Formats: sequence, C-alpha cells, structure tokens
Amino acid sequence: MSLEGKVVIVTGASSGIGATTAEAFAKEGSKVVLVGRNEANLKATEAACKAANSKGELLLITADVTVDAERIINTTIDRFGQLDVLINNAGVFKSGHILDIDVEQFDRILNTNMRSIFILTKIAAPHLIKTQGNIVNVSSVSGLCSVPRASVYCTSKAALDQFTRCCALDLAPQNVRVNSVNPGVIGTDIFRSGGFSTEKVHSFYERARNSQPLGRLGEPMEVADAIMFLASNQSSFITGTTLSVDGGMRAS
Repeated sequence: MSLEGKVVIVTGASSGIGATTAEAFAKEGSKVVLVGRNEANLKATEAACKAANSKGELLLITADVTVDAERIINTTIDRFGQLDVLINNAGVFKSGHILDIDVEQFDRILNTNMRSIFILTKIAAPHLIKTQGNIVNVSSVSGLCSVPRASVYCTSKAALDQFTRCCALDLAPQNVRVNSVNPGVIGTDIFRSGGFSTEKVHSFYERARNSQPLGRLGEPMEVADAIMFLASNQSSFITGTTLSVDGGMRAS
C-alpha cells in the first residue's frame, strides 16, 4: 500500500475503530501518532502497535480534539517534520428525542464530530500540501440515512460528509485527497460510552444483526481496511467520496 514511513495521525486511537486503525498503520510501517483522551487506553493501543511492528515509530498525544487541535498538529511536526495522512476518527454518540435533548448535547456532539475536524483539517492542510498527503474522515451511515432519536448525531455526520466533499474540491488542485468512510453498526463501545446500558446495547446489536442484509455486525478491522485503502496510493484517483462499510444497511 506504500504506507511505510508515512506520518499518520489517528485521532480517537484509544479504542474501537481508531485503535484498530492505528495498529494497522503500524503494521504497514507507518509512523503513527496516537491521539486520545484516555492515556491508559492509548498505552494499550501503543502496546498493540509495538506487537504488530516492533520497529515502528510511535508518538502518543493525550489530548482532547475539541481544544487541542493546534497542539496535536504542532507536536507531530516537531517530532517527525512532516504529515502525510490525517485520520479524523474521534467522535461521540448520544441518542435522544428532539423534545428531550438540550443545546448542551447539540454543542458537545457538533464540537467533537464536526468543529474539531474543521480545525484539525485547517491546521493540517498546509503540511499535507507539502507531502501531497490525504485525509480520511470517519463518518457514519447515519450521515447518509435518517435515524429516529439520533437527530444531532446524524446531523453531525451529514455535515462531516458535506465537509469532506467540499474540502476535496478545495484541496484537489494541490493534489491532496479527502475522503470519508461511513461505518454501519460495528462492534465497538461507542453505544455504551454514549449512555446505552449493557442490556440496551445487546438488544440493539441483535436488531442490527437481524435487519442488516449481511446478517451480522461489522468488525473494526473491516473499517480499518477501508481507511487504509483510502489513505494509500491504491486510491490515488479517489477523492470526495463517502465509502459505506455497513453490510448493505444503506441499500436496504
């Protein structure tokens, strides 16, 4: 995939899709910058990356993407001198009926799922222009489909998809590609961290298995594979796309 030696930032690298993606880049020989709020979980990801490639170069940055975007980019450049790939994976989920949710929830979700990505992209873009690099945003099938009791989350991901397309057009003349992956229901902790009880998570997953055309949940590695493809030279003529990794959910 020609990712060896590439400097790659992965936000939300402390768990789920982000941790799996970071490990996949490390295995390919990339210099991986692991960004997340939970330092203990980041160290677990670091250990997995080292197990995948003991010679790989890693940089841990304990940070909140909503307030630390400039520090994340500057620390990366100070350490490695360049940036080749930005994986905007950090995100939060919270459900709620429009009659019950408040402005605080709206602001928290949009600040994490959209505003932080705008700032990271803006600061990273000049460095990506220098390396002819690229950006992969981790969106959701919820940005492409309407979901009840998830209006704010869906809105944040729909906004991210449009931002992806617009940035792709802005940066195409500089040969910087911008794409997104749109996972369906993947077996991670996002719903539990979003407030679902264990029982509710199990019930939701069971409904998802029964309703998805492929009849199962997706695996984090299946999303990581799509991210790796879009970040590599194998997709050198692909920009402005939203790639669904959803077991046929959107089609159904």
